[in-house]
Amino acid sequence: MRQLMVIMGSGETSPTMVNVHKDVACGPAVLLDTPYAFQENVADISARACAYFARSVGLEVEVASGLADLRSARWVFSGPGSPTYALRGWSGAVASVLRDLVRGREATLVFASAAACTLGRFAVPVYEIYKVGADPHWVGGLDLLGEYGLDVVVIPHYDNAEGGTHDTRYSYLGERRLRGMERELPPGTAVLGVDEHTAVLIGERVVEVRGRGCMTVRRQGVSTVVPAGVVMELGELRGLLRGEGGRESAPGRPVVAESLPLKDVVVSARRRFEGGDSRERVEAILAVEAAVAEWGADTEEDEGGEWARAIMRTMVVQLGRDGDGRVLEAVLPGLVEVRQELRRRGLYGLADQVRAALAAGGVELRDTPDGTVWA
Repeated sequence: MRQLMVIMGSGETSPTMVNVHKDVACGPAVLLDTPYAFQENVADISARACAYFARSVGLEVEVASGLADLRSARWVFSGPGSPTYALRGWSGAVASVLRDLVRGREATLVFASAAACTLGRFAVPVYEIYKVGADPHWVGGLDLLGEYGLDVVVIPHYDNAEGGTHDTRYSYLGERRLRGMERELPPGTAVLGVDEHTAVLIGERVVEVRGRGCMTVRRQGVSTVVPAGVVMELGELRGLLRGEGGRESAPGRPVVAESLPLKDVVVSARRRFEGGDSRERVEAILAVEAAVAEWGADTEEDEGGEWARAIMRTMVVQLGRDGDGRVLEAVLPGLVEVRQELRRRGLYGLADQVRAALAAGGVELRDTPDGTVWA
């Protein structure tokens, strides 16, 4: 098994990254929970992540309980939380072990989101700047990518668009802040940006970009964008980071079809619902239900699960009425089946929401020993 450094911009425990994880998975495998260890639900986040890897990737992952677990690991994962909290927790012995693993090419490191920020020479203190209002500044990073000859700062969530009316690209820094922070970097240090639901796989000689977005090399405001599907020599990436020429267009490797982000699935289903007949509308609702269930293990807090559930409730209510306000009898069996499937999966909260949405449309469901009936 080749040993890699894998940087994920986001979606590390979502369907979009399953194929990437499967291609690099090996054991013994450990999870470093340090970036989110300050949260009260740390155990729940870890349990969900381990369940995701077991179910979707077929990899048994244990939370690292000490340096011995980390030293013996051949696959190390870390993800969301606070970059600065992680750096404080990893200073000293943990950082030394991580460096030894990378330097000796003894383990694959999969670092995503907040953990990805720590990999470069400097790191973005995301929480302090975006949430607390601290002046834009850098903090010292682990510089593990320096072991590959890459003098960079890593910025995940590079194409983030959550802000809507304000700029939240570049891990919520926006262009104005990043432009100012670039001027504080030493000569030769460049920005390596990784889009959401995108992975950059760095090996001994080869770099590959996978997922739905791009990798961006940025030097003092000038960017070179490398799309998913491209495979390049590690030496070429080093050259881009030094500002040596631009990259010529190349087909690279065919882009692997990854799962769509939850928002894209829901938007597509909503379009099918609005233009479909009764059967197609039920299928669209089922598609949203399946997507919400599939994304349930995602440890990110901003992937839109509540928004998707709200859209599904709206679709159910809309389906439950025709132009005269009468219930469409033809589609009720399908909606009842949606609710039953949710209950079979243990998603009782969602099942109750379907029942409430039907009630808003004038349909009362009753559970009997012989099945569900409506009136």
